[in-house]
Amino acid sequence: MQVLAALCFLVLAHLPPLRGEVFKMFKNGPYCLNFFYKGMVPKWNVPKHHTVCLCQRLNNRYHFATLYNTSNRIAIYSAYRFQTSNDSGRQDYWYIEPQLVNPNWNAEMKDEKDLRNKSNVDVDFGKNQSLNADYINGLKYNYTRGHLNPNGHHTGDSRQATFTLTNVVPQNRTLNQGAWKEYETDLQKNVLKNCSKAYVLVGAIPSKNNSINNRVNIPDYIWNAYCCLNNNSQPISSGGAIADNTENKVVRHTLSKLETLLKKYTNSTVLELFHKKCEA
Repeated sequence: MQVLAALCFLVLAHLPPLRGEVFKMFKNGPYCLNFFYKGMVPKWNVPKHHTVCLCQRLNNRYHFATLYNTSNRIAIYSAYRFQTSNDSGRQDYWYIEPQLVNPNWNAEMKDEKDLRNKSNVDVDFGKNQSLNADYINGLKYNYTRGHLNPNGHHTGDSRQATFTLTNVVPQNRTLNQGAWKEYETDLQKNVLKNCSKAYVLVGAIPSKNNSINNRVNIPDYIWNAYCCLNNNSQPISSGGAIADNTENKVVRHTLSKLETLLKKYTNSTVLELFHKKCEA
């Protein structure tokens, strides 16, 4: 099997040829590789079926990259550059990816209600992605929209861009509002703020048969990995964490240990999450 950089292909039987901000490979997307350390997409043999590469765009700018599974309707991971932010607050609407509905539609993420009109009343907006209604229904199962790329690690438009349903997974409400939130805050205020640059991956390990309304996969685990650089763009620290999506507990690990756990839980080869394992 080839590594992930060569495996991120669309299954044409499920999706027509795409253009714009949805790609077969991250290297095909303008600026997509900027969100990966040294431009290296994780060397990870994730199954290629139903997988698309999204270069997340809002207000004519790219803000992060997402490897998305259109069958599970959740992201495999989101990749971003950490931004020091003192912003606060949340918006009360969520975007979808128009080109996962129709490849000829707008290249920028949009609110679903802004896309619906009389000419597309019969269009299946949720065929290849989750919709806000999925998560509203999921509240009764105690799962909420859990950001992978967190809004608190960004500022301005980039913060707003994290509110897309291609960047969230059903996350245990207690974990989302408890230990995972505390971990994200510690990264923001302590771990990453002293990095000249920091590259981050946040992902989800899907369950075999647990979902909301037989549509949106409820992942078994949520994980995070980071690579911290100094003023000379040299790695100075790295690490990560993983959380069982049924518990309110985050366990921190070295990058090497995290890669081992991802390999174990996904039964796939994980060679490198970051270029040279984020080592000088």
